Amino acid sequence: MELYFSPLACSMGTRIAFYEAGIEARFIAVDTRAKRLADGSDFLAVNPMGQVPVLRMDNGELLTENPAVLQYVADARPQAGLAPRDGIARYRLQQWLNFISTELHKVVFVPLLDPTMPDAGKAYARQKAEPRLAYLNARLKGKEYLLDRFTVADAYLVTVLNWARFTAVDFAKWPAVKSYMDRMYQRPSVAKALVEETRAYQDQEARRAPR
Repeated sequence: MELYFSPLACSMGTRIAFYEAGIEARFIAVDTRAKRLADGSDFLAVNPMGQVPVLRMDNGELLTENPAVLQYVADARPQAGLAPRDGIARYRLQQWLNFISTELHKVVFVPLLDPTMPDAGKAYARQKAEPRLAYLNARLKGKEYLLDRFTVADAYLVTVLNWARFTAVDFAKWPAVKSYMDRMYQRPSVAKALVEETRAYQDQEARRAPR
């Protein structure tokens, strides 16, 4: 499989899932600002939306949208236990994947990370963060993971919450969230992904710098 990724973007969740599952994959870096791959080719030819992740499956087909990609990777190696197979447990996984995608990723962090967002828009996003992080904090209180074990929902959540470092979102008000992130940063798959993606981000920024 091949993963089109942008350094430290939501696609990092799939990298974490690959490491957790023990699946070998090829990682292809994308500059989502320029919509170009590292070799200069047009990323829009791969995904007209210009977004990551994009997963090229072994049969050559492309799959987009983070919750779908994460579940595909989990199902590719079911013995890793990254997703419940069926029943209400699978729907709970989907519930949390959608919460992370819609309520945290899009509502809170996309506006805060957007350099073109007016101050009023950023203030609105910070206001929206309060009840959403309080809800998440209540869920994580006394729990190690979102579900009964580490799943692709955790891979996505740690990726999104890591953006707090770049947006001055302080988890001090939500101690269960902070404790969760402290644990996740110690997890080998997460630590490895962060090192590699941070290096890729630094390389990308160096290429963007005026010469």
